[in-house]
Amino acid sequence: MKVTQVAVCPSEASKRAGRPALTPELLAASGARYSRNNEGLAAILSRIDPENLESSVDSIFKMVDYGHQSIADMVPVAMFIDGISIWLAYYLWTLCPLAGGQESSTRYLKLSVDGLIPADQLGIPAGQTEEWTRLMTRCFQSYQTALSAWEKLSQENPTVMGIPRWLLDDASAGAQKKVARMRRNFAFDRARYFLPVASATNVMMLMSARAWVQLCQYLLSHGLPEARRLGELVRDELALSAPRLVKHARRSEPHERLLEREFDAWVQRARSTPLSEALLAEHSDQPAVPFLSVMSPPGVTASEIAQDLACHPNRYAPVGSGLQRTSVRFGWSAVGFAEIRDLNRHRTGTKYCPQVPVGFYYALDQLGSDGAAGTGQWLRGEGAVGLGVSVRSGRLLQAAEPTYIYWSLLGAQYPFEHSTTADKFLYEAELRTGLGAHFRYARHLREALGLWYEQFPQTKGLVLEGSGEPE
Repeated sequence: MKVTQVAVCPSEASKRAGRPALTPELLAASGARYSRNNEGLAAILSRIDPENLESSVDSIFKMVDYGHQSIADMVPVAMFIDGISIWLAYYLWTLCPLAGGQESSTRYLKLSVDGLIPADQLGIPAGQTEEWTRLMTRCFQSYQTALSAWEKLSQENPTVMGIPRWLLDDASAGAQKKVARMRRNFAFDRARYFLPVASATNVMMLMSARAWVQLCQYLLSHGLPEARRLGELVRDELALSAPRLVKHARRSEPHERLLEREFDAWVQRARSTPLSEALLAEHSDQPAVPFLSVMSPPGVTASEIAQDLACHPNRYAPVGSGLQRTSVRFGWSAVGFAEIRDLNRHRTGTKYCPQVPVGFYYALDQLGSDGAAGTGQWLRGEGAVGLGVSVRSGRLLQAAEPTYIYWSLLGAQYPFEHSTTADKFLYEAELRTGLGAHFRYARHLREALGLWYEQFPQTKGLVLEGSGEPE
């Protein structure tokens, strides 16, 4: 695991134009000074000692501290985080939904067992290490074999990829290169469910020092050693760009109590719905039953909701205030963790995902009904491995073992919900059913849209629902 803070330097054009360049805290202090000064930026900058930018912070504004947290929002910090588990990357985004950034994608990268984070770094109990390593290695074998199986199927029956016939028949080098990329993505998308969440990934995040401090408080208060280690590394890097704020990046008793309380709630939920290998084997792919609750403000009618989409030619276009004021809570009873990672990245509102396993999804439904019997038979056999891992994870949760989550795969299914406003819900639905959308969450969002249309039928055709065609 490695964390690197990356500073932003002025561009050459900015230098030529003579624009000022400030350290992150000096930038915040200068912005904060606006609340006590109406002389403009030049007067503020005149107080800066160009030979000692760091000492100039307090001469500009001495309250860059947590007595005024909004000031810390003006301290931009970028960090690159290498070698954390896929689960921890997901957890970061649950805590920092407004951060800018990216994560290594299972859609474009082939992972191997060499990327499995060692059991001791994750805190796996010594008595379980051998079993855990054996099972995770076995799941990587399933992943590698699944890639080969889906690639072979796409070669033998190219129509399963949904690629237009005209593109498949185009013999030009450019077209064939595009088809090869789409075939690779097709296989990655369907094989990834066997990947362990303990696989290593990389994350880049850009957010304010205030957000980094709050993240550290959660990480340093967490029960898992991987999270605490990341908190320590982030805190050390944060000291390079926001030294006055790093004193707040520490373990917090309220955070610790809250995290313990939430984990206990998941344990009780797992114990109240005992897992059964027989049940999971019979209903491995739990139906993702959608739900949607809508609360429009007084006076906003269904007709007005439709009219709010009159100036909406694309998903980035504006919508009316009725949609913006309408509250929406939506979700599904069982979603694969692979899709939850993507759904969790939406910036708005609040997401909730009690990670109590309710099944295992491994793309069996993607074979269709017109053959591929050999591939289907193989998938069912490998699916039993994934189901067994989910059951093992669930039983460890029932036993209140914090590292239970590292026994999970991307195909593990959990309940998921999102509370936001109607305009943001429709944006997500349009995005996640559009060009290049992953097949699984495109289906989830289409089902949620179906519930929306039941309440607002006049919006059908105005919502820019896509067909999830490959990109």
